[in-house]
Amino acid sequence: MNILLTGGAGFIGRWVAKQLLEDGHNLWIIDDLSNGREANIEEFRQHSRLERFIEGSILDESLLKQLFEEHKFDICYHLGASINVQDSIDDPRTTFNNDTIGTFHVLEQARKHNVKVVFMSTCMVYDRCTEESGIAEHHPIKPASPYAGAKIAAENMVLSYYHAYGLPTVVIRPFNTYGPFQKTGGEGGVVAIFLKNKLAGKDLNIYGEGTQTRDLLYVADCARFVVEAGYSDKVNGEIVNAGLGRDISVNELAKLVLEGDESRIHHVEHIHPQSEIQKLLCNSSKAFGLLGWKPEVTLEEGIKRTEDWIRVTDLI
Repeated sequence: MNILLTGGAGFIGRWVAKQLLEDGHNLWIIDDLSNGREANIEEFRQHSRLERFIEGSILDESLLKQLFEEHKFDICYHLGASINVQDSIDDPRTTFNNDTIGTFHVLEQARKHNVKVVFMSTCMVYDRCTEESGIAEHHPIKPASPYAGAKIAAENMVLSYYHAYGLPTVVIRPFNTYGPFQKTGGEGGVVAIFLKNKLAGKDLNIYGEGTQTRDLLYVADCARFVVEAGYSDKVNGEIVNAGLGRDISVNELAKLVLEGDESRIHHVEHIHPQSEIQKLLCNSSKAFGLLGWKPEVTLEEGIKRTEDWIRVTDLI
């Protein structure tokens, strides 16, 4: 197939690109490099199926129009977005433009050319987990940050194009994804940040009490889920979660990373407590039922792989 991948030079985008190329598709990647890095896709530069990398924005309607007209895409995996919660609080306009308006521009081109859209949303749209079985897709949402609000708005547009126009679309909500190629600074990469500080001999700082939990999904498992959502018609018009199905408190994660050395763990004031989700635990039963997808990499194994990668890439 001919496939367009937005945000393909980002952390998850890089792994999705790898999977799509391995599956034999012709791939076009667009990324404005505001969060992604060309180095993430350097190893694919000479791949015979990587048709083109475009440094450009999904806010550039003329660029999108040209791409969709010229290349007859079968699927658009739409991962391009602003992803930082604190940035969205500080500058909601940029996040809204990228995540909501940008998604609208992608949808309009997809509608004109009948291209399936796989929309990458986030677990941050959910309210805290209250059930032992975890958060399923019908769980209440809560836009606790402009980032979550922008994603929910975009989700509704994506699903409206399915219902109004019959356009094949799917909203996917992966939980907290981690692994090699994730940035080791900034928000969202708690595993990478902890591992980098561990290897550098630094202490690990935890926001708040550290009792907040996360469901941590290894990036190769996440990419497999993203790609499969594009291949299957069973998920068209649906919202689908993906996670490990196991949550861990940030305190326990720090202990796991430090192999029990609690002396290097410190608690600091939370930078955005109003947007914290206290408990995140994913119920992925819908993904298994519709796609046959389930995670394969344990948290312990995923942490080991990520630590090995950070060590050899000399990011410390």
